[in-house]
Amino acid sequence: MRSCVDVGEAHTTTRRRSWCPLTTRVAFLRAVNVGKRTTPNAKLIEIFRGLGYENVWTFINSGNVIFDATGSRGDLEHRIGAALEEAFGFEVTTFVRTAAELRKVVALEPFTMADGDTYLVTFLQDAPSAAITKSFEAASNDFDTLVVHGREAHWHLRGKSTDTTLKKATWKLVGPFSTSRNITMLRKLVGKLDG
Repeated sequence: MRSCVDVGEAHTTTRRRSWCPLTTRVAFLRAVNVGKRTTPNAKLIEIFRGLGYENVWTFINSGNVIFDATGSRGDLEHRIGAALEEAFGFEVTTFVRTAAELRKVVALEPFTMADGDTYLVTFLQDAPSAAITKSFEAASNDFDTLVVHGREAHWHLRGKSTDTTLKKATWKLVGPFSTSRNITMLRKLVGKLDG
């Protein structure tokens, strides 16, 4: 993302204002539209527009909101999470990636897939250290394979995600919260972003 720049006010050399270019982002919301944790897409769009974000739209019904905004990832995640919790009455941990970052995620292809396999990308709040990454990836087995790239864990399952052998404690190694998306959905989303 480019840095903010100062542009002069009209008819003065002393007053200046800061201008930052908008960047397309994707907010992945954790554990929404599951049970009573419902977040209607129309309401999500309303909330994001209320925060001042532009060109807001959603993709399918699993908590994926696309928008244009300035600001750091951390600030955006905090603001969005707080606004969603106020609106819906429950915690909604949010993971923000730029469109460019998401393109890199789907381009990795670290696995050789077979029929019936599942490939998920799990978004993390922060990139784990080398030591934590080693411990986390060591939990891989004949059914589940884990590969960390930055703030994402790529997860290959030789079957359905409901049959995973991984324990909650494994995921806690890489942070208290995370959210997963199917690679097929992410590729379709990137296709829409580039369309």
